Amino acid sequence: MLSYFYQPALGGKGSTIDPHQIACHAVEFSRSDRTSENAAEIEKTMSDRPQTQPASAPQNIIQIVPRLPPLVDGLGDYALNLAHQMWVDRHISTQFIVCDPAWQGHIIESSVDVLPTHSADALLSLLLDKDSSERTRASTLLLHYSNYGYAKRGCPFWLVDGIDRWLKTGNKRLVTMFHELYATSHKPWTSSFWLSATQKQLATRTAYLSDRCLTSRESYAQELTHLTSGYLSAVPTLPVFSGVGELQEITPIATRPPRLVVFGQAANRLRVYQKSLAALQRVCQQLEITEVWDIGTPLELNLTEIGDVPIVALGKQSAAEVGQILLHSRAGFIDYFSGSLAKSTIFAAYCAHGLVPLCTFDRSPPQDCDGLVAGKHYNLADSAPNGLNLEVAQTIADHAYKWYQTHCLAVQANVFANQLRIVD
Repeated sequence: MLSYFYQPALGGKGSTIDPHQIACHAVEFSRSDRTSENAAEIEKTMSDRPQTQPASAPQNIIQIVPRLPPLVDGLGDYALNLAHQMWVDRHISTQFIVCDPAWQGHIIESSVDVLPTHSADALLSLLLDKDSSERTRASTLLLHYSNYGYAKRGCPFWLVDGIDRWLKTGNKRLVTMFHELYATSHKPWTSSFWLSATQKQLATRTAYLSDRCLTSRESYAQELTHLTSGYLSAVPTLPVFSGVGELQEITPIATRPPRLVVFGQAANRLRVYQKSLAALQRVCQQLEITEVWDIGTPLELNLTEIGDVPIVALGKQSAAEVGQILLHSRAGFIDYFSGSLAKSTIFAAYCAHGLVPLCTFDRSPPQDCDGLVAGKHYNLADSAPNGLNLEVAQTIADHAYKWYQTHCLAVQANVFANQLRIVD
């Protein structure tokens, strides 16, 4: 496994940086020199916050998430896998706060508290753990920020207010992983058209409150720099890792069963069959595919085969079962904007298991986005009718697997552990 971390914001486009160096380069926030378009308002909300004290690596942290498994939630899977790896590699334990009041479940390795209602008071109470005399709540918080995960209209005022109040209680540290920032729309009949500015303000405020910020896409890092008027100039970028396991070594595509996988959320898989049947049939011929395995919530689809290739609907499968299926498949198909592949756990799973990722062509993709290049790390099935064969597919799969190793789960656990130290 490679030991380098892809971080264009720190070392320039396409450069590599040893993950141990991240702590030296990460953004440090001085409360006195924050500037932004709404700086006065932000400074007012933060004026009572005590200065963060230097700390050694924490043994316990809090992670705030919208929800966790067994509910289907990519962000929850991400946080849970990260918690497990940080415990295994660095002996850092996680206390989860789940912000979906309806969530029910049990996590073996971590304590879980469920927020009873979406309010700043309820969140502050849980963060301070006022009702427990048997444990001490951690003073370092890792927030997984995805605004729509915490509020139906993408404006989680209660979340930001609650964290702000907690930080002001003294000697508290906040690290934020921005999985999303805000939504945009040109359609006046959508809520995002009217609320985009408010969502931006909340993301900006969260960034200023944070001692460290990370994100999954270069474009998000650049936008955070813009939102904070240049104050955040080096936000580490970590494309998401696979939620269904990883392979230390991959077997050649030609030696695998001639199978293609369509995996993911129902809406995304449905678009594959509705929009890309011709592309699917073509790549099945090019890669000598004899079966298409559909994995996920059953679809209402009156389609049993693509050409003469049968579709096998497997329904929902466990992470371990999906990993085994991918291990014994040649290609994975995904309907997803190619410019956002770095935040797709499905794309990450294909890369991590040595499949050739096949993507639909929805708009002109960036030539180099988050270290990914069309034709090198994935095949645009809708726009590349010729030239794909087993040899070309193997080359693409090898590049995708190598790209994935720069931010695999073990690398990310190490980076997050260093970020959570907050050492001046």
